[in-house]
Amino acid sequence: MKVTVKIMLKNGVLDPQGKAIEHALDTLGFEGVESVRQGKIIELDVSDNTSQNDIEKMCEQLLANPVIEDYEIQTA
Repeated sequence: MKVTVKIMLKNGVLDPQGKAIEHALDTLGFEGVESVRQGKIIELDVSDNTSQNDIEKMCEQLLANPVIEDYEIQTA
């Protein structure tokens, strides 16, 4: 089973990489960009008997920092 975990900083947490991207786009002439938030996507191939609870534990313990990040799990 393929699992995709989308991880983003929580609202209100400073995103210096997003600000750097926003500034670079402005410097390149892309003036319509008002805000950029940068995140990460992790793809996992897990056995079919891996539970949703196990995947959430993976996120909480290693893949995401639940203090400053939100995550979304998608399975296919």
